[in-house]
Amino acid sequence: MIVCRNLSKSYAHGGTRKDVFKDVNFAVQRGDRIALLGRNGAGKSTLIKLIGGVEMPTAGKVERRMSVSWPLGFAGGFQGSLTGYDNARFIARIYDRSYSEMRDFIEDFTELGRQLKMPVKTYSSGMRARLAFGLSLAIEFDCYLIDEIILVGDQNFNRKCAQELFEKRNDRTMILASHSTELISQVCNRAILIHDKQAMEYEDVGQAVEAYKQL
Repeated sequence: MIVCRNLSKSYAHGGTRKDVFKDVNFAVQRGDRIALLGRNGAGKSTLIKLIGGVEMPTAGKVERRMSVSWPLGFAGGFQGSLTGYDNARFIARIYDRSYSEMRDFIEDFTELGRQLKMPVKTYSSGMRARLAFGLSLAIEFDCYLIDEIILVGDQNFNRKCAQELFEKRNDRTMILASHSTELISQVCNRAILIHDKQAMEYEDVGQAVEAYKQL
């Protein structure tokens, strides 16, 4: 289970503080697939980062009683001067995983070939996304955090991403922030709509999508 209690987030802006959202409360049960809906700037990505521990809340707390991924595809933690292999080795040490198994997975999944031996700072944005996505899936988590862009590359690679995430890991908990109402309707069983600094829970994803379309 993941529990968000009285979660608030604000940022300093022009000498004042700008609230993203205030007093957000909800619980994520094991096996849930929760959609995060909201207009651009509503706070979906911020909430994903708070749940993943990438950022800290201004007030409140996140209780994690299952292992939680970093935001899927998040490339902000890469060390640009290190190679793709070296970044994988570093993550394997942090999470106490077998580097050889991670290496084999990212070689097969990312299809980056010799580029894995090059510094990540030389990668295109698409290549960085492939590596980030591959490293995210190379470690098995109870809950995957998915922020907006989850399928990268060409159509064949898109299908590969969808298969790895939604088919091979169909028993995992997921929190998905996306503007794709079609995808959300297909894969999610609950939804949270973020609007006007508040979070509204929906047990019916269809109702949440309709409310989102009205914004």
